[in-house]
Amino acid sequence: MALFPVQGIFDDDFVVMLIPIDDADPMSVVAEKVAHHAAGRRVAPQPGPLRVRFHGQVLADTATVADAGVAPLDVLQVGYR
Repeated sequence: MALFPVQGIFDDDFVVMLIPIDDADPMSVVAEKVAHHAAGRRVAPQPGPLRVRFHGQVLADTATVADAGVAPLDVLQVGYR
């Protein structure tokens, strides 16, 4: 397990955040880590599951950071759609 930062962008937010994640985190946890800093603060929370996009592709909730090939300072987009 290795902790490292990624750039997190939440849909409809204007802030790019530096988010610490672990290479063993599943995408559902990564999504919650990013959402914690935006949803309900600068972006209205919505019902429904969060999705993580990496290089334009939606990643499975169960895929880990290592499975997806995410590296330090890569950009992950998170949103409800």
